[in-house]
Amino acid sequence: MSKLTWYGHSAFLIETETGNILLDPFLSGNPKATVKPDTIQADYILVTHGHGDHLGDAVEIAKNNQATIIAPFELATYCENKGAKAHPMHIGGAYQFPFGRVKLTQALHGSAAPSGKGFVYTGNPCGFLVTVDDKTIYFAGDTGLFYDMKLLGELEQIDVALLPIGGNFTMDATDALKAVEFLKPKLTIPMHYNTFDLIRADADAFVRNCQQRGFKARALQVNESIEV
Repeated sequence: MSKLTWYGHSAFLIETETGNILLDPFLSGNPKATVKPDTIQADYILVTHGHGDHLGDAVEIAKNNQATIIAPFELATYCENKGAKAHPMHIGGAYQFPFGRVKLTQALHGSAAPSGKGFVYTGNPCGFLVTVDDKTIYFAGDTGLFYDMKLLGELEQIDVALLPIGGNFTMDATDALKAVEFLKPKLTIPMHYNTFDLIRADADAFVRNCQQRGFKARALQVNESIEV
């Protein structure tokens, strides 16, 4: 059994017997995060896209831990050029790692890393299907609603779906509710909300709306952990 911990925004840690997997580690500059990059122990770091609130401290944490960053090819190459170890993948591809299987899904968003006063293009954004200890976690990343989520729900038995609900940059709670109907996960956890005023959302209302439609959902507190 694995443990899932939320650090605020879209940053999560999955702890397993075969390694720790960090997701989109935006900690420095994250007003909700209380943990610091130099306190995190990770073996692998999954990064959905190059925006600063998702790439975050991935390179620093990777260097500190000799961890491997898993990301779309262009973003993985960017991280390698910064001195981190990386395993490049791309949309639709899957790979068996020591901790479990990772498959990349599409995400409707952008992807560029900060560079001076501009940006460096870092390829397509993605989501991740992470299968550890016979449980599949869908980490949607930053995305709008897309109809192929229904296909993911048909092809995969999703135990936990981590979905953005904040709107403005991603789908809002209404669209996320439709995503839940498409994906049919056993549990949905909202993310990417209330970090900044632009993405304010009522997570408790989202949970109630999921439950009213027969889907289990739970809004985590920052630093709260659950077993999955």
